[in-house]
Amino acid sequence: MKIGCHLSASGGYLAMAQTAVSIGANVFQFFTRNPRGGAAKPIDKEDVAAFSRYAMENGIGPILAHAPYTLNAAGAEQRVRDFAEATMLDDLKRLSLTPGALYNFHPGSHVGQGAAAGIDLIASMLRRVFAAMGGEISTTVLLETMAGKGSEVGRDFGEIRAVIDAAGLPLGVCLDTCHVWDGGYDIAGRLDETLEEFDRTIGLDRLKAIHLNDSMNVCGARKDRHAKIGKGKIGLDALAAAINHPLLRDLPFYLETPCDLQGYKEEIALLKGLRK
Repeated sequence: MKIGCHLSASGGYLAMAQTAVSIGANVFQFFTRNPRGGAAKPIDKEDVAAFSRYAMENGIGPILAHAPYTLNAAGAEQRVRDFAEATMLDDLKRLSLTPGALYNFHPGSHVGQGAAAGIDLIASMLRRVFAAMGGEISTTVLLETMAGKGSEVGRDFGEIRAVIDAAGLPLGVCLDTCHVWDGGYDIAGRLDETLEEFDRTIGLDRLKAIHLNDSMNVCGARKDRHAKIGKGKIGLDALAAAINHPLLRDLPFYLETPCDLQGYKEEIALLKGLRK
C-alpha cells in the first residue's frame, strides 16, 4: 500500500523521506515553496542525491510536489497569470532533479470571467510551460479535483476534462476525496458510480494520485473543509472502501488531514489496518 501524508519541506528531501519512514509512510507530499508566497529556496543537489539513495533503499515514492495556493492560472489580472506561469515553470525545472515525481496544482479561479474563459487561460498557460520545457518533462503534472467554492475551475469532472482537452497535453488527475464529496459526488454511498462517471468523463488511466481526506461538510456543500480520517461526514467505512477499491488500491494515497506528525502516524496505521 502506497500511503503517506503532507510533510514540511524545510529540512530538504532526505529529511522528509526519513520523517516519512518514521511514521510508517512510503510516499509523501510537500509544497514546492511557501504555500502563500513565491520564493523557493535553492536546491541542494547533495541532499537530492542522498534522498534518491534513501528512497530507493526504503521503497519510497512517488513523491508528490504541491504547487503553492497563490498559483492561479485563470486569474483576471495578467500579473497573476504571469506569476502562475513562472512559478510552474520553475517548479518543473527543479523537479527534473527527482525524476518520477508528481506535480499537483489547483487549476485556479476564474474570478468572474466565467468557467470557459478560465479553462482557456489554464490550458494556454500549460501549453506555454510545456513548450518552455522543450518536451523534457520527467514529472507528471496533475490537475486536482476541486470542491467548487467561489469561482474555482475543476468543480466537476467535466471541467477537469475540458482543461485536459483544451491543453492537448499528457496531464493526469489527483482526486481529492474531500473535494469531490464537497463538490457533490457521493463517494460514501455511490463510489462505484462516481468512478464510472470519472472514467466516462476523464478516463481512469489519467488518475495518478488520491488525496485521502474526510470532510467537515455534508455532500455538495462546496466549502472544502478537511477533517481527520473517520471524523467527518464521509466516514471511516467509506474511506476504507476507497483504499480497497480495485480501481484505486494501487494508487498512492496522500493524507492532508488536520494532523500533526503523531496524528498522521496514527492515521497511517489505522488505514493500513483496514487494508484487505
